[in-house]
Amino acid sequence: MNSSNNALKFKVFSGFLWRFTEKAGTSVVRFAVSVILARILAPEFFGIMAIVFVFVGFADLLIESGFKNALIQKENADELDFSTVFYFTTAISFVLYALIFFAAPIIAEFYEYTQITAILRLVSLRLIITGVNTAQTAYASRNMLFKRFFWSNGGAVVLSTIVALVMAFAGFGIWSLAAQNLASSAGTVTILWFTLKWRPTLSFSWQRMKGMYSYGWKLLLSAVILNIYSELRTLFIGRLYSSADLAYYTRGKNFPALISDNATRTIGSVIFPAFSQKQKSAEAVKNIMRQSMSAASYLICPMMAGLAIIAEPLVLLLLTDTWIEAVPFLQIACWSFALQPLQNANIQAIDAMGRSDVTLKLRILKTAIGIGILLIVMRHGVFAIALSTILTSSIFSVINIIPNAKLINYRFTEQMADILPYIGLSAIMAAIIYPLRFLQISDTLIIFLQIIIGASVYLLLSGIFKLKVFHFILNTAKQFFQRR
Repeated sequence: MNSSNNALKFKVFSGFLWRFTEKAGTSVVRFAVSVILARILAPEFFGIMAIVFVFVGFADLLIESGFKNALIQKENADELDFSTVFYFTTAISFVLYALIFFAAPIIAEFYEYTQITAILRLVSLRLIITGVNTAQTAYASRNMLFKRFFWSNGGAVVLSTIVALVMAFAGFGIWSLAAQNLASSAGTVTILWFTLKWRPTLSFSWQRMKGMYSYGWKLLLSAVILNIYSELRTLFIGRLYSSADLAYYTRGKNFPALISDNATRTIGSVIFPAFSQKQKSAEAVKNIMRQSMSAASYLICPMMAGLAIIAEPLVLLLLTDTWIEAVPFLQIACWSFALQPLQNANIQAIDAMGRSDVTLKLRILKTAIGIGILLIVMRHGVFAIALSTILTSSIFSVINIIPNAKLINYRFTEQMADILPYIGLSAIMAAIIYPLRFLQISDTLIIFLQIIIGASVYLLLSGIFKLKVFHFILNTAKQFFQRR
């Protein structure tokens, strides 16, 4: 049993390193490109694209339909299952593209941006790519072939970067953003197709599809509910306020999202297959969840606290004073995203136990609460809308914990005890580096000093207080490199 657990731990950590390297590398490149594009293009363009991505992202969810997680979670998924999902999601993607194609003029008229019609029709072509990609990514994830994602996503970033920068410098404006997104999706699926050995067979089973859909539809509905709620702020700001206001809000949110989402999704994409392999043992799922949540919180809490502290000089340095109004939105988002590891780990544990019905109920409850809060604050300005995310994130974190007290015996007090040390050390670190902003030196030097001193303080405190996750990461990494 111990050898089996050690093998799984090694496989999980190996997968995490590949995913983290891929995510970190692609994120750095995308971030650098976004900074360059933000200096070239007007903020209004980013506001318009934010609206476009809401509709395309929603359609992406409908295509995936929970089948990816269903394939990963299913104990004995075979070639017939994967081929069935491949053909079904591909067919659905064509249908949804046609719907968006004809709905684009109506959406453009509602938001009073005529450019949305053509841009939405172009970017929506990625839906067909999503249909093809669903079974591919499920196969790679189920078999923990995370090295394949490293090459496919890395190559796609290079391709989309070249396309975006060439078009932006050539004066194509907003079209460079649209082409960047489409090129990224196309590059990912193309490279994955050639690097992954799996190919669909000429087989399809309605019975298999119905079986997976009985699990996946709850995940789909819960994901749709979450997507609608999370994007309501974007839709309301775009309709009630200016496209520039929306651009500042989304740009501010994107900075911490880049860090938090990539870290939690990296850990989640590796941990969910591990959860699923141990789904019959509540104790094993609890132990894996505890380690993954602790590791994610240990990494993300200090990064969010540090980013909130350096927000103003960072924006001025990278984006110039044109984007200074994004600073408060960035700082607010940092405190909201700091709780993401707690939320995500609990949901993934519930899904891995096969209780997608519980996930659905939680999403309905949280959406009702979130929409209620949003309706109260939406007329009080964009800042009030952003500020409400801290309240909703706190409430949602507590709600997500409740079911796991019964499912895997991981109670609220235990989870709080597991993450509060990282929050506390992050607060101490932030308090120490905050006064550095008042030094009469350049923004670049201030940022450099705050990052170096902040990281040093956090690591030093980790050693002094003998944090388990700190030593776990060091020891597991040491074992990994020794075995390599």
